[in-house]
Amino acid sequence: MTAEELQQLIASGLACEHLEVGGDGRHWSAVIVSQEFEGLRLVARHKKVYDTLGGRIQSDEVHALSMKTHTPAEWALRPH
Repeated sequence: MTAEELQQLIASGLACEHLEVGGDGRHWSAVIVSQEFEGLRLVARHKKVYDTLGGRIQSDEVHALSMKTHTPAEWALRPH
């Protein structure tokens, strides 16, 4: 899997206002900004992202994904 493919999977299942994906083909990191995270705790946000990957975590196609998830309001307040 490529970073572009992983980014496309996440974006196809989650309305993202900002999405960055990087990694080495097995270990990935993502910064995801979505209005869909509004009112959700961290675990629920991560579950929403994992849901976009379907069985790719279980099949080990995506071995590890480290995430930073933000609402648009949280993203706007981050230090620049």
